[in-house]
Amino acid sequence: MRKPQLFLLHFAGGNRYSFQFMLHLLGEFEVFTLELPGRGKRMSEDLLKDFELAARDIYQQLMQNLETSFVLYGHSMGAYLALKVCDMLEKAGRMPAYLIVSGNAGPGIGADKKRYLLEHHAFVEELQLLGGIPDELIHDRELFEFFEPILRADFEIAENNALKDQIVVKAPLYAIMGSDEEQADHIANWGKFTRSQFSYEIMEGDHFFIYKHPRKLAAVIKSCYQSALSGPLQKWAK
Repeated sequence: MRKPQLFLLHFAGGNRYSFQFMLHLLGEFEVFTLELPGRGKRMSEDLLKDFELAARDIYQQLMQNLETSFVLYGHSMGAYLALKVCDMLEKAGRMPAYLIVSGNAGPGIGADKKRYLLEHHAFVEELQLLGGIPDELIHDRELFEFFEPILRADFEIAENNALKDQIVVKAPLYAIMGSDEEQADHIANWGKFTRSQFSYEIMEGDHFFIYKHPRKLAAVIKSCYQSALSGPLQKWAK
């Protein structure tokens, strides 16, 4: 029997390698790490800055590989894109078993932020507040000059997502945030965007809490998929 598929959508500044830290824990799935242009194996392609174009790009990648039951998971920018792409898939008759999002409190929360427009020093300060950005990247001028356009393009995609109250999907939805994230107390906002089962969890850590909890995150993904097959959401191991 073919394994279920898992499609992973990266955060701002990320690429197809952003989830390497937990791939060894997801052997039950056929995993696809999707990637926007302008980074990783798509370095030669032009960056996208428009949310709709980015969602269409991810949708096309997914549809080229979609063959069986599947789970869709996105972190931060990837969470917004996952919601949009889930809606596109459902309209095409392909509903995921589960939609899992992490790293933000959903559309409409903190929507006034336009970090991609900040001057250099203020932009760097915002990156440091988020956490997860290596000091060697920030302090290496040549390296940062390489990554800054990618980060700004992705922030522009995320911060101009135009999703507020426009999309409500049929798929069950599970949201996760780090305890130190600025809007963690608004995580229940994600419940407005599904007609199905909704649950959420706060894990200890900052915006990149995912790197501290690879086993627990993998267990969430597995449990969500199993719950879609067998009924009420099961408790996963700590």
